[in-house]
Amino acid sequence: MDLDAAVAVVTGAGGLIGRAIALTLAADGADIVVNDLVEETAKETAADVEKLGRKAIVTVGSASKAEDVEAMVAAGLDEFGKIDIMINNAGITRDGLLVRMKDDQWDLVLDVNLKSAFLCTRAVARPMMKQKGGRIVNIASVVGVIGNAGQANYSASKGGLIALTKTTAKELAGRGILCNAVAPGFIETPMTQQLSDEARFAWLDNIPLGRPGTAQDVADVVAFLCGPRSSFVTGQVVNICGGMVM
Repeated sequence: MDLDAAVAVVTGAGGLIGRAIALTLAADGADIVVNDLVEETAKETAADVEKLGRKAIVTVGSASKAEDVEAMVAAGLDEFGKIDIMINNAGITRDGLLVRMKDDQWDLVLDVNLKSAFLCTRAVARPMMKQKGGRIVNIASVVGVIGNAGQANYSASKGGLIALTKTTAKELAGRGILCNAVAPGFIETPMTQQLSDEARFAWLDNIPLGRPGTAQDVADVVAFLCGPRSSFVTGQVVNICGGMVM
């Protein structure tokens, strides 16, 4: 088990991708701090982690609020004594054309998708620096690389997350802390399942592999970036998109 005895914090761990990441890290040997706004889904993820023989604690709160993040990290340190891995997965969409987008649509998406990663990274940086090691993985998106009509706020937040990843990698490399991002493309989720057939086909036409990705596709790459086989990888963005972005 590549992550035996490691401790990972996963925000948005009650959602499909967050849960897949938490369970994959647990299967690799990590104990998990499960964070989500929704207590019920967070507890479901924690229960699944424990079925794999690993420990899990639940923290309920917003990753975009400093006090909630500080409480989350404190809970992890109190329970496990360390934090080895930070997965910044919390994210939302509030789509709309740029000229019609409301201020609150912009602010909320930037807070949840970008500010949360800053707050969580800042909070775990000090304990990781004391440990002289750690892994931070940010869940970005291919639209942060190529943009997408109707998602000015989401694209900006994910592009900013990529820039934050590179800066974090440069600042913390000297302390043995690696920071990378993954950029999923069209992933099969409850949200994408609600798209019209026309919209789905439009996405699939741009994917050379000819299929949508899965949450497990994302989780497997995240697990690689958290494990010993990626010890010389930092400041990178891995597109998980079936070849849509090359």
